[in-house]
Amino acid sequence: MRLVTLANETRDGHLHVVSQDGKRALPVDAVKTLQEAMERWDAILPDLQTLSRAVEDSGEPFAPNQALAPFPRAVQWLDGSAFETHALLIQQAWGMPVTGLPDRPLMYQGLSDRFLAPTQTAIFPSAEDGIDFEGEFGVILGDVPMGTSAKDALQYVRLIVLINDWSLRALGPIEMATGFGWLQCKPACSIAPFAVTPDELGSAWRDGRVGLPLNIHRNGQEFGKANGAQMKFGFDELIAHAAYSRDLPAGTILGSGTVANANYAEMGSSCIAERRAIELIETGTSETPFLTEGDRVTMSAQGPEGNDIFGAIDQSIQLVKATGV
Repeated sequence: MRLVTLANETRDGHLHVVSQDGKRALPVDAVKTLQEAMERWDAILPDLQTLSRAVEDSGEPFAPNQALAPFPRAVQWLDGSAFETHALLIQQAWGMPVTGLPDRPLMYQGLSDRFLAPTQTAIFPSAEDGIDFEGEFGVILGDVPMGTSAKDALQYVRLIVLINDWSLRALGPIEMATGFGWLQCKPACSIAPFAVTPDELGSAWRDGRVGLPLNIHRNGQEFGKANGAQMKFGFDELIAHAAYSRDLPAGTILGSGTVANANYAEMGSSCIAERRAIELIETGTSETPFLTEGDRVTMSAQGPEGNDIFGAIDQSIQLVKATGV
């Protein structure tokens, strides 16, 4: 089953069920928003499944560029860093101790009051901030009790999504040095149009990991196709980590962090910072520039049969000088 949020007169849009070809949709009447669906998941799941069958024959045509993010805003956004290759490359390039990821997941709590639509122009103050994309997979959770173990965690995964976690790289080290964490360097993320149930991935959803290539193009040129299967910590472990000292409310989005593969020479990268780190290691200098006005980034993930699982993120960059600074 695939769900999409289409615009209406509200901030949160109207939830629809989408056909397998991604071209037809039917509105959900039992609830209006994805947040409502998360809070009433067990009760409304039969209705959603009925609509999922009906939409194949009776859905209304729509274009993916009409879609909002599945969650235009969410109760919580937590982002991990679960790919060890990414950590190793950054550590080596930046002259840090090359230790990889620690024995416990890395995670931060980010901006959740808005998520950009998959074709919405991404607006930033300045190219000097080091504008970067980060391709990753994420899960949307039902209510997770505090203290949930990794063994029990995957039962709370309701949907899987594809995320572009925008980053402003020049600001990250400045904010980390304060000891207070990230704010300015982490603007709103973007989410691909379709949030899908795990069964849509078939065998690609295994051991709490999305075993699909994340295809990224920059200005029409392939940038990366790293596979999401190489997580050091699966989503089961990430969920357990996040729920150690708190309940996680229904509608929490939990990200994998930048997808990275050990065979990066073949698979490419899912962010510019990693590509620059590889260049620095191999040649002594970083040549790939960060993004600027008019640059375009696309992301998608095809299933085993070549179908576009999540729809595409397709965004261009616009620079708008911030006021009041």
